[in-house]
Amino acid sequence: MLHFEIALIAILTAITCSLPGTLLVLRGAALMSDAISHSVLLGIALMFLYVQRLDSPLLLLGAALSGIGAVIVVEKIIASRKLKKDAALGLVFPLFFSLGVIIISNYAQDAHLDTDMVLLGELAFAPFTRLNVWNLDLGPYAVWALLIACIINALITMLLYKEWHTTLFDTQYAHLIGFSPAILHYLLMTVTSISAVATFNIVGSIVVVALMIIPASTAYLCSSNFSEMLILSCGFGIASSLGGYALAILLNSSIAGCIAMVAGILFGIVLLVSPNNGVIIQIYRRYYGV
Repeated sequence: MLHFEIALIAILTAITCSLPGTLLVLRGAALMSDAISHSVLLGIALMFLYVQRLDSPLLLLGAALSGIGAVIVVEKIIASRKLKKDAALGLVFPLFFSLGVIIISNYAQDAHLDTDMVLLGELAFAPFTRLNVWNLDLGPYAVWALLIACIINALITMLLYKEWHTTLFDTQYAHLIGFSPAILHYLLMTVTSISAVATFNIVGSIVVVALMIIPASTAYLCSSNFSEMLILSCGFGIASSLGGYALAILLNSSIAGCIAMVAGILFGIVLLVSPNNGVIIQIYRRYYGV
């Protein structure tokens, strides 16, 4: 039962991250997931100073606000035209993360709150935190939290599918027919922040970034349209999670590290053998003129 619950949590994490990750990759904003997943530590640290409790839901609220705040600061710096996007990201998320580390190091030494909780997480321990209602065990808390986040992401993706598709591939046309790329952009950043907050304390920010970006990038290499990329991204994310968990059991190693490694291996395989953009087919076409 424990293995099933861990696998289920891994699957829900993969889907929750893959949906916004696909949009981030298509928008060329992949590093935004890295910025958000590291910036949430500042919100957690500040909210912990206020409530002095690790089980307070306000910590999640602080994390979400901190992630959204990092996005707003990055956008304001880019709008000032003083720095380019990559430089703005490189400036903001280390600043937010380092401030969180300083606050934890100085004011939360006696609490079980550290940077490892955010960076690495521990998927194996997630099933031990149970959701109990009227003395009825409803299963791991992580399953319900991720299920809600997964449903929200899926609904937003489906309900705004036409809007996402139009703004991603033809911004000028989107303006003409009344869509607002700016509103959709901030909505995507909000969804990304919520997804990062829902998953980072379970699998850690490293795996959050890996599952947001690598499956979507893998799907990009072997898909021909937006809907196909969304489905393939979720598929590669699930395969990475289950394969990583199996590898972690085999090697008696970190589940988070194995998930990220398997995701990278899948990307490498697809990069080589993709029928449209694979390295092997490109070499074949170059030499044989096909």
